Amino acid sequence: MLAAGCSTLRVAYSSGPTLAWWQLDGWIDADRQQAPQVKAALDRWFAWHRSTQLAPTAALLADAREQVLHPVTPEGVCRWNAQAQALLQPALARALEEAADLVPLLTEANLKAMEAKGAREIAEDREKFLQGDAAERLAESVKRTRERFERIYGRLDEPQLAVLRASVAELPLDAARWLADRERRQQQTVATLRRLVAERASREQRVAALRALAEGAMASPDPQRRAQQQRLAEANCALSARLHNATTPAQRERARANLQGWENDLRAVMRPPSSPLGTATAAPST
Repeated sequence: MLAAGCSTLRVAYSSGPTLAWWQLDGWIDADRQQAPQVKAALDRWFAWHRSTQLAPTAALLADAREQVLHPVTPEGVCRWNAQAQALLQPALARALEEAADLVPLLTEANLKAMEAKGAREIAEDREKFLQGDAAERLAESVKRTRERFERIYGRLDEPQLAVLRASVAELPLDAARWLADRERRQQQTVATLRRLVAERASREQRVAALRALAEGAMASPDPQRRAQQQRLAEANCALSARLHNATTPAQRERARANLQGWENDLRAVMRPPSSPLGTATAAPST
């Protein structure tokens, strides 16, 4: 939502339960009996998130707004990323709690829909990220990275693009392995859900299994793969610092204005609206 731009962020978050429902329904193809319970869970999560998580997120953006006018180090970027990741943990934990209550509703039709959707996404990403020609693959990676930075800083000039190209080329990214990991996790997720449904697992068992899936997605259980993920994260911090330090004062002012706009939008949507899905939005006690 941040990448979408200021005015879009406010609209998108206010419509969050509906947008999340469309996304989730695209994965599980919910039936009429499942839909009300899934929508109610999404409403509860967004009500909780709005009342507890937007303020610290806005505070993080306010901190970034003050720092963005100055040079940064790779270590500083990594520290900011760690703060952002820490903010995601309560939201993920809450989502797993809600998801655990929905697992018993899943049918074999839902699980087959998930398998089909996952296979389509992997095929699409293989075309997007695994071009046969190495030069084309690098060019596409540079294009995606450029778009992300230009949403914050505005148009990059040629010397800045040279920094970007050199930095992206140095990233220790193995796209083929990344996609293979994603495919493995998708298959593991469906297999885990199928097992939980078949065994009529207790709520405690369901939460533990979903938490294990989430932890495996964030950090590989394989030590070598986890070390490679850490090297990539550090390289991305270095890339961000190099490009930021190559920006002009005007570009940093633009970045500050964008951060201010996102912060303002988050503070504006802290006020609870009526539910777009038509279910109660009162936040339950934490």
